[in-house]
Amino acid sequence: MSCEPYASARRVFWVVDNGSSHAGQASIDRMNTTWPSATLVHLPIHASWLNQVEIYFSILQRKAISPVDFADLDALAERILAFQDRYNRAATPFDWTFTRRDLRALLDRIGPPEQPSTLTTAA
Repeated sequence: MSCEPYASARRVFWVVDNGSSHAGQASIDRMNTTWPSATLVHLPIHASWLNQVEIYFSILQRKAISPVDFADLDALAERILAFQDRYNRAATPFDWTFTRRDLRALLDRIGPPEQPSTLTTAA
């Protein structure tokens, strides 16, 4: 946040999962106190597929690390860095086409969320 373009930005959104180090209102309060221009946005619980770094880690695990057969940590680091270089050369920008209107249509189609039934106990 202290480097450009973030330092002079009016608003910066930090999109995070619900990991224990940044979950809940306390993390939002810490962020607002430390960097008033920052807005912490939590992904829904169990939505790791929305977190781009989680997607990258999943690909890294499947394509470069499994099976775990490294002689030492240096060999693992070398494999990860080689994968990163190859991945970056092949990467292309992602063109998000799902709009707010598409989301509204989907939500209208699937209907409102079910309300949990109220449990009653016999007296």
